[in-house]
Amino acid sequence: MDSFSYPNSNENVLDHISFKVNQGDTVAIIGSTGSGKTSLINLLPRFFDVTEGKVLVDGINVKDYDMVVLRDKIAFIAQKALLFKGTVRTNLMYGKENATEAEMKEALRLSMAEDFILNHPDGLDQGVAQGGSNFSGGQKQRLSIARALIKKPEIIVFDDSFSALDFKTDKILRDNLKKLEYNPTKIIVAQRIGTIMDADLILVLEKGKIVGAGTHKELIKNCEVYQEIAYSQVSKEEIDNA
Repeated sequence: MDSFSYPNSNENVLDHISFKVNQGDTVAIIGSTGSGKTSLINLLPRFFDVTEGKVLVDGINVKDYDMVVLRDKIAFIAQKALLFKGTVRTNLMYGKENATEAEMKEALRLSMAEDFILNHPDGLDQGVAQGGSNFSGGQKQRLSIARALIKKPEIIVFDDSFSALDFKTDKILRDNLKKLEYNPTKIIVAQRIGTIMDADLILVLEKGKIVGAGTHKELIKNCEVYQEIAYSQVSKEEIDNA
């Protein structure tokens, strides 16, 4: 891709952005509020289109895809988890209409939702209030992730989806993602350094531009913006030991 500005705006939100993601890799995007992180990932499923340049998926311009086909390749997990009134079962079926009970249970296990769903007397038929208001923020997010995993998409996009999780759950869930048999590409927008330290590629955004790209070890040595973010959250000793 290249650049992007919102309709009726003369100012680019993203300016000369270019990077490549290999199939199966984990790519993390970090930056301050307003740096363009969410705008960037919104271009993948065509919530918006680039102003200049192009976005390719499997070497094909996203504009050349049938929209249904494109979005079937992608699972998008928003920062604010969205659940529908019904049951856990019906919510998971939004991810895969003909999902088996075994597939549902496996998705719940991988997303760390197994304990509060399958140990509940109603199990998969546990009720879900409108918006999932009968679950905590972390529980809603894990159910949203389960719904994405059951789809087995080629690409999973996490828009700051780990922020509602405690550090232990965050770590175990990301470890589970590495073990998925179908090896999807993972794109993770995050605020927490701990969530992205083991990504194959980390992109550091500032004012709509990539100011750093590399692994955690590379960026902590040569990217001032990344250093500032990292050391504001974790001590230098912890970073070095990690």
